[in-house]
Amino acid sequence: MPTATTTRRTYSLHALGVACGLAAGVWLGAAEAPIKLVTTGLSPFAISLCMVAGVFTARWTFPTLLKGTAYVFTDLAARKHLLVWALLAGCLWAVANTLTVFAIRDVGLATAFPLWNTNSLIGLLWGRVLFRELEGAKLQNIMKVLLGAVLIVIAAIMLGFSTLHGGATTAPHAVRGLIAAGGASLMWGTMYVPYRKAYLSGMNPLSFVTAFTVGELGMMLALTLTLDRNALHQIASSQGLLFWLFLGGFVWVIGDIFQQFATKYLGIGRGIPLSNTNQLWGLMWGALVFGELAAATHTQRLLVIAGSAIMILGALAISTAVASAREQSSTNMALERECDRYGLDYNQTLLSQSGSQHGDELSGPTTRRWWDYAITFAATGLFVLLAMRAVVPPLQMNLLWLITLGLILVATLLGAGWLLWRSTRFT
Repeated sequence: MPTATTTRRTYSLHALGVACGLAAGVWLGAAEAPIKLVTTGLSPFAISLCMVAGVFTARWTFPTLLKGTAYVFTDLAARKHLLVWALLAGCLWAVANTLTVFAIRDVGLATAFPLWNTNSLIGLLWGRVLFRELEGAKLQNIMKVLLGAVLIVIAAIMLGFSTLHGGATTAPHAVRGLIAAGGASLMWGTMYVPYRKAYLSGMNPLSFVTAFTVGELGMMLALTLTLDRNALHQIASSQGLLFWLFLGGFVWVIGDIFQQFATKYLGIGRGIPLSNTNQLWGLMWGALVFGELAAATHTQRLLVIAGSAIMILGALAISTAVASAREQSSTNMALERECDRYGLDYNQTLLSQSGSQHGDELSGPTTRRWWDYAITFAATGLFVLLAMRAVVPPLQMNLLWLITLGLILVATLLGAGWLLWRSTRFT
């Protein structure tokens, strides 16, 4: 029977996971804005490669300062079997992200975004089949998670249709765009399998992201060199736009870190639908900053209001579905299976998986070395150099709303980041 302390810890970690999932939605929604540069004629491979390069560079700023390279490499060395899974997840992400750029080009962001956001339902299926998520859960919790995930997908579709203007003609490559969006959904939904394996094994999300970004960059380079070498020439001749794409990668890294912590503490079935509220935030950036709904009809505005309300209801349903003792027991059985399969210490893994400070101490040192600061300085310097060469993209933007949404980004970073530090010291 669970003790009062165990129950409090369960509710604390659930609340933490919810906060991380919602914060991920805010940051991942903002990261989609730079993809609008596809309208400037840049190749989808060029855009995706630049964003992935930004992701890789950004990985060596905040995460390096938070834990240090010594901690990260000790954590990776203790769980070598997860390196392949992290690299695989990075490869899947790179392919999926490239497909989304093709989908945006062929059918538009409004149609593509809702389609690839069905990845939450695919992730929910994988979580149930492979990791026993929701096994032993109360019926009302099962209904909350399922209903919440479906509501968020429905809301995403409604928000997507709200940006379709009357009189638009059918895209000449609509079928190709729809297939690309569906492929991205499948890739991203499957990508969460390595996430969950890593966190059931006690790996820190910051360590996982390190290997993950190597897989991303390697796969993206291979795709570009194989399928579109001209993209490299486009990148070389578009230096004024590189900062914005690198910035999109930086924003995505922060959102993904929050998403990974949400997956760790809530599981795939709960964490991913919450992070998929990025559709709402993506729409806000499109409508308020870029004026995409300036000519919207009454029906479109109703779709925005209704879709937003439904998405909020879906998020609330998932947020209140706290795992019961029986469901946690099923999760522990999945954890035991991972420990038996890979020869991990169960008690240490359990402590690490639950974000315990003791588990953090067992995972490795957190001392920052001089090279940690040098790496951070070099990565920051690259962003500064690109910013000095940047030109304002040829897009109309509302600066007031740009600043407002930027302040919201900072507020969610500080708020969710403080909760993570207070509860788990970023473990």
